Amino acid sequence: MKAHPMVGDSLLAGLLACFDLLIFIAQSAVDNPQMRPPPWFVTIPIILAVVAPLVFRRRYPVVAAYATMLFGIPHSALQLGAASLLSTCIALYTLVAYVGRKPAALYAVVGVVLTAVQVTLQDDSLQLWLITVTFSTLALALCWAVGEFVGARRAYQDEVEQRLKLLEVERDHQARMAVAAERARIARELHDVVAHAVSVIVVQADGAAYAVHSQPELAERAVQTISATGREALTELRRLLGVLRSEEASGERTPQPGTQSLSELAERVRAVGLPVRLEIVGNVDDLPAGVGLGVYRIVQEALTNSIKHAGPGTAAVVRVERAGDEVHLDITDDGRSSARSLVGVSGGNGLIGMRERALVFGGSLDAGPRADGGWRVRARLPLAAD
Repeated sequence: MKAHPMVGDSLLAGLLACFDLLIFIAQSAVDNPQMRPPPWFVTIPIILAVVAPLVFRRRYPVVAAYATMLFGIPHSALQLGAASLLSTCIALYTLVAYVGRKPAALYAVVGVVLTAVQVTLQDDSLQLWLITVTFSTLALALCWAVGEFVGARRAYQDEVEQRLKLLEVERDHQARMAVAAERARIARELHDVVAHAVSVIVVQADGAAYAVHSQPELAERAVQTISATGREALTELRRLLGVLRSEEASGERTPQPGTQSLSELAERVRAVGLPVRLEIVGNVDDLPAGVGLGVYRIVQEALTNSIKHAGPGTAAVVRVERAGDEVHLDITDDGRSSARSLVGVSGGNGLIGMRERALVFGGSLDAGPRADGGWRVRARLPLAAD
């Protein structure tokens, strides 16, 4: 456990006091009356008064410095030891390291002037005056240099600590942003998987219910489609839930769908009862994995909306075109647009998800009714971020 600064300062003040008290005891034992110090009830309070402000030098540096200087005047006048000069030097060091250069410079000038005046009043010897003033000035200069070094080191440590705190805050902020982005991505994946699978299952279940007695073969195919769609949805849900359960990419993972899976998606939608014509222009097999997944999910969501809202007798056209460094999507159907106009106005989750997927790559997405009936979804996905 780190000790309080006042504990160390108290020990320092005690050592200085003990040093002067030893001098007082030694002088008191001398037989020469001229070398004997003043009585103990004068000497000891002055010694303690000189060193006592050092205990509070870090909490009240300016007050402690000038208190030390004030009590140092009678201490030096009575020649009680070195605590006066040492306390003044320590106070100057504290001002330089903890307060600033201007208060420290003023304090140093006042100290040198008081020393010069005091030596002049006590002895008119020029040689003694020069020696005392020079020694005091050098001692104060040395403490100033030490204070500059310690102050610079403290400022550097404070800056390093502030930067570490800032980096820690930024790291936590980035971690929260990454978690939020991952949750949003998984939410979009879950929405796409569940919405598509449930829509297909509902449509096939309704068809099987109508055809179970009159067309058993058609009902059987519908049940098979429901089974296959459910298994595929379960597989993707297990993959997503596995990501949520473990942060490490351990174990087997189902590959993410991409543009290579568009043909299978079109076949499944046709099996549901929505005729789909898939047109692929250009090479879309070597797209980045993220872009390929975005293309697949946008097409899947658009066709899911066609299944849910377009009505019977609807046909859809999916066009995927690679034009330079961009991929253009155009998904249209000729079904009813009135039911979906409400979805477009209110900003349903499917439309929001498609638009977010396009924006992730710096692209754009527009969806709305066609002039000649039906619905159109158009998207642009750059292959490289703008």
